Amino acid sequence: MAAPPLRVIVAADIAAALTYPALVEALKDAFRGDITVPLRHHHTVPQPGRGSATLLLMPAWSAGEPAERFLGCKIVTVFPDNAAAGQPSLHGSYLLMSGATGAPLALMDAAALTAWRTAAASALASTYLAREDAAHLVMIGAGALAPHLVRAHAAVRPIKRVTLWNRTRSRAISVAFGLTVSGIDVMVAEADDLESAVAEADIVCCATLASAPLVRGRWLRPGTHVDLVGGFTPKMREADDEAVRRARIYVDTRAGALKEAGDVVIPLRRKVIAKADIRGDLFGLCRGTAKGRINDKQITLFKSVGAAIEDLAAAILVWRAGDRN
Repeated sequence: MAAPPLRVIVAADIAAALTYPALVEALKDAFRGDITVPLRHHHTVPQPGRGSATLLLMPAWSAGEPAERFLGCKIVTVFPDNAAAGQPSLHGSYLLMSGATGAPLALMDAAALTAWRTAAASALASTYLAREDAAHLVMIGAGALAPHLVRAHAAVRPIKRVTLWNRTRSRAISVAFGLTVSGIDVMVAEADDLESAVAEADIVCCATLASAPLVRGRWLRPGTHVDLVGGFTPKMREADDEAVRRARIYVDTRAGALKEAGDVVIPLRRKVIAKADIRGDLFGLCRGTAKGRINDKQITLFKSVGAAIEDLAAAILVWRAGDRN
């Protein structure tokens, strides 16, 4: 029997196939399921006369009956200096294959898939860690992920107000306009007004390429949930030691966070926290083996570095939507 033709699935197809409520549920099922996720390959690619770039390879595969088995791998490049030339910093492709035969099924836009699954992972964490009445979201960073993160959090919590902060105000205004058009109430904070914005937040979401902390622990009021998304190397940080020390800490995967998350690795090295202070990951939260938020006064912190299980779950959901159509 001949293999089905390879589908090429672009960003618009992914957006048409996915909704945040459905993707959050798909991720929850994946973290409860039987999926193998090797630690991702992380390679530094020197750029002569410029900063280094990064190559990421992220495989995963599922178990089960032949028709339910899938194998996938994401190839991503991160070239931070591209922004100066007006080009995207991130490029990538996702190859979805049959887990029974290895036959390629679909080649997907990895940037779009990553944005959707990253935001959905944060939203999934929020269902366990953010207060049920969380209504004010502060979004730090106005990159491609920001609109996805705002919409994903709003899909699982009653967000009524969004404050958007970015170093470049014009970019923040552009993102805010797009969100406002879709019916979300957004205010753009002044560049020097991050402290007061964070101090009023129920959820602080940070998606930047910062190497020095932006979120200060002394700004956080009791009951705040902090969602750190941007940093993906041991040298990148979005929150300071005080924020980590005050919070009940969770990660997407322990293996990834303990190797790649500067917001966790650096405080561990400095003995600000111990490994026992990481209370759980998405596997534990989804399977009920880790407790999430216990009361409305706790400060919770979720650090995401991304995991191939999330890509596979999202890719399968996109693939099945195509079958239905």
